[in-house]
Amino acid sequence: MSEKTRLLQLRAKLKKKKPKFRRQESWRYKRIKTSWRRPKGIDNKARRKRKGTITTVNIGYRSPKQVRHLHPSGFRETIVHNLKELEKVDSKSQVVKFAHSIGRQKRIMLQDRADELNLLILNRTRILLPGEELLMESRGVEEEEFPEEMEDLEEEEILEETEPSEEDLSDEIDTTEENEFSED
Repeated sequence: MSEKTRLLQLRAKLKKKKPKFRRQESWRYKRIKTSWRRPKGIDNKARRKRKGTITTVNIGYRSPKQVRHLHPSGFRETIVHNLKELEKVDSKSQVVKFAHSIGRQKRIMLQDRADELNLLILNRTRILLPGEELLMESRGVEEEEFPEEMEDLEEEEILEETEPSEEDLSDEIDTTEENEFSED
């Protein structure tokens, strides 16, 4: 096991033990948000680290320096907005994360280019619109890669499920007529 993987496992173990640091008395008042603020009062028990008070943020909870800010896979995350930024990414040490502001058409283009460059994409888009199956087939993508999105029902199957047949309707009419006669 390499040093990097050992440190990544150590970081994961330390993260499990680390408490969720909440702002003092945020559980008591709705007006106080839970985001961490350091206690600063001169008589504050939490600042003086008395027993029974909240745990405060300190350097001992920090992760090892060599694996700080890395993705759990061991690569450094890089946010990409356009093709120029994608070209600069190093495939050996970085992984790609597309910015949320990128549209569908540009995202598909960037994904294709990232695949050519053998880059790992953390937030790959797999959603297909009804007309895009033909587009994906022209690029050589197999149906097995997108099994859920490629499932299409025939119109006849949909109609069979939604509309009752004539026999079902005639059965309902017959049962109502019998009930009317049995009451008299």
